[in-house]
Amino acid sequence: MVLLITMASCSKEEDSVATEEVNYSIDLNLADETDWVMADEILELVNEHRETLGLTHIRRDQTYASAYAVEHTQYMIDKGTISHDNFGVRSSALKDRGAVIVGENVAYGYDSAEKVVNAWLNSPGHRSVIEGLYTHSGFGIVKNAQGQTYFTQLFYKK
Repeated sequence: MVLLITMASCSKEEDSVATEEVNYSIDLNLADETDWVMADEILELVNEHRETLGLTHIRRDQTYASAYAVEHTQYMIDKGTISHDNFGVRSSALKDRGAVIVGENVAYGYDSAEKVVNAWLNSPGHRSVIEGLYTHSGFGIVKNAQGQTYFTQLFYKK
């Protein structure tokens, strides 16, 4: 059974007062662990869909957004389930680097870019993220030990 869920960033800022600076550092080498062939195929399909709606193309972020996406994908693999756990941390980290809005799609079990993008487009929540006012996207596409692929696609607007 394949389960899909989505999380778009909240439209309001969190009402919290931070008394100390938060460190959102991450190992950028994590981005190298994603399946970039599939990521590029997903991005091409997403951009083809966006083009039919007159939306701008999304550019690949192979640094911070992808490092955070891979880190989350590895977390999901370790947990054995997909989730948006700690999305706020990923969102805040990207906002700390200039993002204005952040969204995220996750999935697992698909064996092609076409299948995962079609599933996302057939889900209103995922579709709204794909069709959002984003400019960049990072990818965490990693197989678990059993060969199942887990996906995290982070979207953001600068």
